[in-house]
This record gives sequence, C-alpha cells and structure tokens, in this order.
Amino acid sequence: MELGIELVPKEQKQMLNRLMQFYLYDFTRYLELQVDRDGLFPAYPGLEAYWSSGTNKFPYVFTVDGNIAGFALVDRLLRDPEGQFYMTEFFVMQRYRRSGVGTWAAHRLFDMFPGDWKVSQIRANLPARSFWHRVIGEYTGGDFKERFNTRQGNPSQYFSTIHSNPNINRMKK
Repeated sequence: MELGIELVPKEQKQMLNRLMQFYLYDFTRYLELQVDRDGLFPAYPGLEAYWSSGTNKFPYVFTVDGNIAGFALVDRLLRDPEGQFYMTEFFVMQRYRRSGVGTWAAHRLFDMFPGDWKVSQIRANLPARSFWHRVIGEYTGGDFKERFNTRQGNPSQYFSTIHSNPNINRMKK
C-alpha cells in the first residue's frame, strides 16, 4: 500500500469541493445539514481562503496507491493562546477507514507542522472522538489535554508535536 500526501494546488480546488460533499454527508448524523434542490450540500464556508491566504492555510489530499483517500485542512493560528496549528477538517473515505490511512495522514501532518496543536470534534461524533484520542495518544505517548467548549460542548485536544522523547513510535511511510 503506497501512501501519499500533498498540497492541493489552486487548479485542483474543485476536487476538494467535490470531496467536501462526502464529508458534509457524514455530518448529517450530527448536524442539521440539508441538500439544495440540485442535491448538493452548501459550499464549505471559507474554502477559497485555502488558496488566497498566503501561508496560513493548507489544503492536503492523501492517496492510497494513487487513489484519493481523504483530505485535511490545516490552519496556522496566529497569536492564538490555544496553539499554533489547528486541524480544521479531516476526512477519510469510507473505503480507507480502519486501514491505518487516517492515522498515517494525521501523524504525517503533525510531523510537517511541529508545534502546539488543537484538534476538535463534534461532541456527538463518538467515532471521531475515539479516533483522535487514539491517534494523538499514540503520537504523543498520551501527553495531551482535552477541554470542552463552554458554549457548544465540543471537545478539543491540545498537544505539542515537539517531542523530548525520541522513542515515541510513529507510523511512517
């Protein structure tokens, strides 16, 4: 299984727009999302900024054997006390879930952006919460904190990808 991760160039942003439809469909379990009369979910707000904001937003796609397997949107947080990087969105196609692809992609992104991270989930999305606890726990050796947003009740994990322990085992390509 050949795994890859790359920035999505502006010329391919429509591909990410289309993948976002699958991602939003997954969220219909937890949010009141509806499709329009054309059968499409609303456009993801702020997606265009991933190609126009300079060096603060990073759209990635991951592949398995050259096939698209998912995507991630990473934001650099400027002067934010909650961290330097935020995993804004993260999606793995159904076919590749529970195969290690999501873990590999998350760990690669953590490696690519060393610093303090924040990852959030919708409180009711128990599979995502379980995934992130495991993935972050493996990456950090269990060294992360979790806090809940006081307004929405959604959990966020906070951790650093700058390790003092070189023996932490991480999945590599």
